[in-house]
Amino acid sequence: MKKLILVLALMTPWAMAQAQYAEDQQQDGAPSDSVAAEQQDTLVLSLDDALKIALSENISVKIADLEVTRAEYAQKGSYASLFPQINATGSFQHTIQKQVMYMGGGSSSGSGSGGGGGMASMFTDALAPYNYYIGEFLKKHPDIAPYVAPAPDPDDDSGDGGIQVGRSNTWSYGINASMPLVNVQLWESLRLSGDQVELAVEQARESRLGMVTSVKQAYYAVLLAKASYDVYNAVYENAIENFKLTEMRYNSQKASELDLTRAKSSLASAIPNLYNAENAVELALWQLKAVIGLDLDRPIDITGNLDELAELMFRDITEGEEAGLEGNTQLRQLQAQADMLARQIRMQQYAYIPTLSLAFAYNVNAMAEDFDFQNYRWTPYSYIGLQLNIPIFAGGQRYHQIKQSRVQAQELEYQRINAERQIRIGIRQSLATMDTAMKSYEAAKDALESAEKAYDIAVKSYQVGRSTLTDLNNTELVLTQTRLQTVQAVYNFLLAKATLEQTLGYDFLAEE
Repeated sequence: MKKLILVLALMTPWAMAQAQYAEDQQQDGAPSDSVAAEQQDTLVLSLDDALKIALSENISVKIADLEVTRAEYAQKGSYASLFPQINATGSFQHTIQKQVMYMGGGSSSGSGSGGGGGMASMFTDALAPYNYYIGEFLKKHPDIAPYVAPAPDPDDDSGDGGIQVGRSNTWSYGINASMPLVNVQLWESLRLSGDQVELAVEQARESRLGMVTSVKQAYYAVLLAKASYDVYNAVYENAIENFKLTEMRYNSQKASELDLTRAKSSLASAIPNLYNAENAVELALWQLKAVIGLDLDRPIDITGNLDELAELMFRDITEGEEAGLEGNTQLRQLQAQADMLARQIRMQQYAYIPTLSLAFAYNVNAMAEDFDFQNYRWTPYSYIGLQLNIPIFAGGQRYHQIKQSRVQAQELEYQRINAERQIRIGIRQSLATMDTAMKSYEAAKDALESAEKAYDIAVKSYQVGRSTLTDLNNTELVLTQTRLQTVQAVYNFLLAKATLEQTLGYDFLAEE
C-alpha cells in the first residue's frame, strides 16, 4: 500500500504537466487531433503507390497467390506416396453357417467314385486314428462339445461324416503397412506435381500483370479526367471574362444586345460541361479505388499530370518489335502445359514397368461362441514380404491413353503457334497506336501554340472593337478542341504502352 501511494504521488505532477503542455500547445495554434485527422484524411497516391497497394489488396492477386499455395500443398502431399502407409484395422465376423471339412472318400451312393475317389479313401485311412482320439476326447470333456462338431463315426464307411470348422464369432485387429520400393511411374508423377506448381506460379504472374495494367489504365483515366476538367474550367473562366467584357461594352453602347445574349449563352453552356468533367473525375477515382482494393468511401487523390508523362512519348518505340516473347505469360503457360503433357506421356509409358513394394502386417485373432472377452484366447499373426507387380495385359487401355495424350500435345502445339501469331499482331498494333499518338501529339502541340496565339489576338481585338464576339468564340472553340486533342494523344500513348508492357511480360515487381 505504501508503494502504491508513492507511485501515485510521483505520477500526479507528471500527468498535470503533460495536460498543461497540451493545453498550451493548442492555445499557441498547434492543430488538434481532429484537425490533423482531417488534414490526413485524403490519401494522395502516385502510380507506384497505387501499384503497391493493389499487389497487397487486389482480390484477383490474393486468389492467385492462394492458388499457388494450394499447388504447393498438393506437391508436398504427393511426396507422401514415397513413405510407408500404415493403417490400423479391426473387424468382427459372425458366422451364420460354419464350413464343414470332410475326411471320407465315398459318395452319397457309397460307390466310392464321387466326392474324392481313391485319394479321399487314402486320407480317410490316414486320419482314422485322429478321428478316433478326437471322439474319445470329446466324450471325456463334454463341456467343450458344443464348440466342436461331433466327430464322425470311425465305423462309418460311407464317408459322408464331416467336421465343422471355426466358431461363430471371429474378432481381429492389427496393423498393416506398405511402402513402394521401385515404382518409376510414381516418381514421374511427383515431378509432374512440381510442374503444376510452376504453372500455378505463372498463372499468378498473369494475374499480377493484368492487375498492373488495370491500375495503370485507371490511373491514366484519372489524369485524363483531370486534364479535361482543367480544359473545361479554363473555358468556363474565359466565358466569365468574355461576359464581363461584353457587358461593359454593352453598357458603354459599344456592343449590341445580341453580343450580350451570346455571351450569356456561352457562359451557360460552359457550366454543364464543367459539372460533367468534375463528375468524370469522381467516377475515375472510384474506379481506381475499386481496382486497387480501397474502400470506395475513402477520399484519395493522385499526383502527376499528363504533361509530365508526355515526356515518355519521345522514345524509340522500335525496340518493342525487337523484344522477344520470353516474358509473355500466355506463351509461358502454353509451354508449361506442353512440358506437363510430355511428362504425362512418359508417366503413362512407365506404366509398363513392373513395380516392387514392401508389405508388413501384424494381426491378432480370436474365435469364440460367446461374448466373454476376458476368457478369449488371442492368437497373433504377422508377416513381412515383397510384392512384385508385373503388368501384362489391360485391354489396350495404356496404349490408347498414350495415343490420346500425343494427340493432345499436337493440339497444344497448334494453339501455341496461333497464340504467338496473335501476340505479334497485338504488339504491332500497340506500336502503331503509340506511333500515331506521338504524331498526333506533335501536331496537336503545334496547333495548340497557334490556337493560343490566335485566341490572345482575338481577345485583344474584341477589347478594342476590331473583331466580333463570334470570332472570339470560334477561336476559343478551336483552342478547346486542340487542348483536348493534346491530352487525348498522351492518354492513348500511355494506354498502348501499358498494353504493350503486359504483352511483353514486364512485371512491376521485377522492375522494382
